[in-house]
Amino acid sequence: MKPLQEKLSRYTAPQQAKAAGIYPYFRAISSEQDSEVIINGKKVLMFGSNCYSGLVNDPRIKEAAIEATKKYGTGCAGSPFLNGTLDLHKKLERRLAEYIGKEDVMVYSTGFEVNLGVVSTLTGREDYILWDEQDHASIIEGRRLSFSQSLKYKHNDMESLEKQLQKCDPDKVKLIVTDGVFSMEGDVANLPKIVELAKKYNASVMVDEAHGIGVFGKGGRGTADHFGVTKDVDLIMGTFSKSLASLGGFIATDKEITNYLRHHSRSYIFTASITPASTAAALAAIDILEKEPERQEHLWEMTNFALKGLKDMGVEIGNTSTPIIPIFIRDDYKTFTVTRDLLEEGIFVNPVVSPAVAPHDTLIRFSLMSTHTKEQVEYALEKIKKVLKSNGVL
Repeated sequence: MKPLQEKLSRYTAPQQAKAAGIYPYFRAISSEQDSEVIINGKKVLMFGSNCYSGLVNDPRIKEAAIEATKKYGTGCAGSPFLNGTLDLHKKLERRLAEYIGKEDVMVYSTGFEVNLGVVSTLTGREDYILWDEQDHASIIEGRRLSFSQSLKYKHNDMESLEKQLQKCDPDKVKLIVTDGVFSMEGDVANLPKIVELAKKYNASVMVDEAHGIGVFGKGGRGTADHFGVTKDVDLIMGTFSKSLASLGGFIATDKEITNYLRHHSRSYIFTASITPASTAAALAAIDILEKEPERQEHLWEMTNFALKGLKDMGVEIGNTSTPIIPIFIRDDYKTFTVTRDLLEEGIFVNPVVSPAVAPHDTLIRFSLMSTHTKEQVEYALEKIKKVLKSNGVL
């Protein structure tokens, strides 16, 4: 055996979990993604999706994707920089700029690539990136690739952020990067205070709205819109793979920044463009979010109903106030066991263990969609109570 294979063969955690019958990953779904899915021939309620809008199975979006495929084909066979730009891509960029409220937009192939390519590119060796310790992995990978000085502040702790800003050379670029909604524990960034500190220390702000779009703001525009700070946030990032029911990502900002990124951001220049189907699907999703506010209203009704039910049950759910509800287990083995037992009861949830969270913060991630009914949420709460009790969590 070669040294590489010998080294990697010592990683046996998945095999051990499989042997114990609690391996929770790569569970194959054989139906459309909706509030109900089919796994191993059995109907299961889906409480693990990121499509908060519930649009991923909407027939209007499917039809838009089909029509775009008929016209443009299945792919672009090149990057936006060279042969991969369609008029449809430019239409989506213009539509997103109008929707988000920024001067210009760039569309990337995935949301991960947006953060990777933007955070790693914008600042230089003498500049600073200030980031929340619970930022998404894509932000962390972006700042690792940057040559800039990296300053981490405590999660949503504005005093900690200000102390880090005070360490910076006032004449250098300072970029504060934060999630709008934190993807694992569902709490919301203090954007008004972040903007206030940015003004005080002449810093720029970038917000990852991956889990805010479709949830917060008018027409689902995100947390920056919700707090009324869109003009004060320099860069707004979003994905299509969640509430916009597609695949891809974008950065919305001013034209000076996009001009630089279009010619320097490697994850943009050296990656093939998103497919025509994905582009058309995202366009259709934006239109639906704007025209159907009742979809967002129902999402919040189900969210508040679930939050109350779990609190009344005595479940530890942290500081969430969003459709992302963490159910803290605080034990890796029990987290996997609870996930398995809930699936057997017909409830699909996601286990979250290290390194996505600290080892002592392992949890079950229970998330809502606007297509969930009250009856489905009630049933899920009943089964959660049963499984948590049987595993000694409640």
